[in-house]
Amino acid sequence: MTPGVPDAPAARALRAVRAVRAVILDTDGVITDTARVHAAAWKAAFDAFLRAHPPEDPAQRRPFAEEDYLRYVDGRSRLDGAASFLASRGLRLPPAAVEEVAAVKERAFTEALGGNGVDAYPGTVRLLHALRDAGVPLAAASASRHAREVLAHARVLGLFDVVVDGTEAARLGLPGKPDPALFLEAARRLGVPAGRCAVVEDALAGVAAGRRGGFGLVIGVDRTAGPGTGDALRHAGADLVVHDPGELLTGDEGAENTGAEGERTEGEGAHP
Repeated sequence: MTPGVPDAPAARALRAVRAVRAVILDTDGVITDTARVHAAAWKAAFDAFLRAHPPEDPAQRRPFAEEDYLRYVDGRSRLDGAASFLASRGLRLPPAAVEEVAAVKERAFTEALGGNGVDAYPGTVRLLHALRDAGVPLAAASASRHAREVLAHARVLGLFDVVVDGTEAARLGLPGKPDPALFLEAARRLGVPAGRCAVVEDALAGVAAGRRGGFGLVIGVDRTAGPGTGDALRHAGADLVVHDPGELLTGDEGAENTGAEGERTEGEGAHP
């Protein structure tokens, strides 16, 4: 590759990002380093439930694992995620039982959130500032009821023109991902057609929602760099996959995340 001249995938990424009029980002795992906290809270809730109510098939009694989080829970609402995972273990439960598992997870996550700081990924923060400086409207859209609180803790809430979180989704009766309703509501509030918006997501369900919603660009974020994760995101509908959204500043599709440090940004509040 000629120095200073991006290769074909990088140039394609740059053109695609520059063509959109607004950007909608998921929160956990894309903006903030909270996906691991959610995963740990789910593991505590599910493992306790499986011990108390072991499935009939011994092979289904194994502990909750990372691949379970990515496949059944990540990007979904609490109730949808709980029901999806429990069904995968052959447990068809009444709504009250599913709600109790989700409530245990909620308590574990809230306790962890209160005891630990919340960080925004430096690469994502750099991208957000660049987009703000360019006058690009920004939205955060998450199935989590804690999204606004998490963004405030990470001191990036003020970078967003719109926030649509799990509380708003419940109030409006919006179905969870992979249905695109959450992203479509964010686009509506931004006043930009879905076809002119980019969606940035790390969850398979969220990527599928972006594709189903007819968004102009769907960007998958693969922070795990695990085998097959990028391919799974592309299969779900991602137009391109990056290890960190900050790579979009240079169009470096698929580049390794160097973990560069950066300061978090103070914010006063979003304007839904």
